[in-house]
Amino acid sequence: MNPYDIIKRPVITEKTNIQKEDCNQVTFEVDRRANRVEIARAIESIFNVKVAKTRTAQVKGKIKRRGRILGKRKDWKKAIVSLMPGERIDFFEGV
Repeated sequence: MNPYDIIKRPVITEKTNIQKEDCNQVTFEVDRRANRVEIARAIESIFNVKVAKTRTAQVKGKIKRRGRILGKRKDWKKAIVSLMPGERIDFFEGV
């Protein structure tokens, strides 16, 4: 599987920014079929960093309502990747 197919997008929230600054952890939305080893290899090859640990979680999609019609967001998988000391990933370098 291509590393760019495994890693879909970074998750940018207030909590993930705090994790990035304090614990050197970065959070990504990943393919639901990917395991921890594949995710770590994909991160290392895309961003040229060393991964210390990878944690994954299945996130259930929320039920949303538009008037009387109920809908559901899709389920997705997130990976919290701990980087080795001294390693860093910058998403907004020139901003």
